[in-house]
Amino acid sequence: MSAININKNNFENEVLNSDKTVLLDFWASWCAPCRMVVPIVEEIADDRRDIKVGKINVDEEPELANKFNIMSIPTLVVMKNGKIVQQVSGARPKKAILEML
Repeated sequence: MSAININKNNFENEVLNSDKTVLLDFWASWCAPCRMVVPIVEEIADDRRDIKVGKINVDEEPELANKFNIMSIPTLVVMKNGKIVQQVSGARPKKAILEML
């Protein structure tokens, strides 16, 4: 399953009400480190059926970026039961992202 594009309209249903752990990738199209993380996040989405992977474009969803206090991108957020359990900024290798889960 590929990553889901998250926006303010589907955030509550896809993230807050998810029965799975959710990995969120806050990104922007102009961000070079974000472009490095995209294939890794997509690979994790394809490999791990036990989690949900969402992508949030900070330019299109400033309200969500603000809600998570995103100051730099890429930022990866892990949520369980609607609560943030881990949040890191900057590009990470696949192993480091998997360890967050």
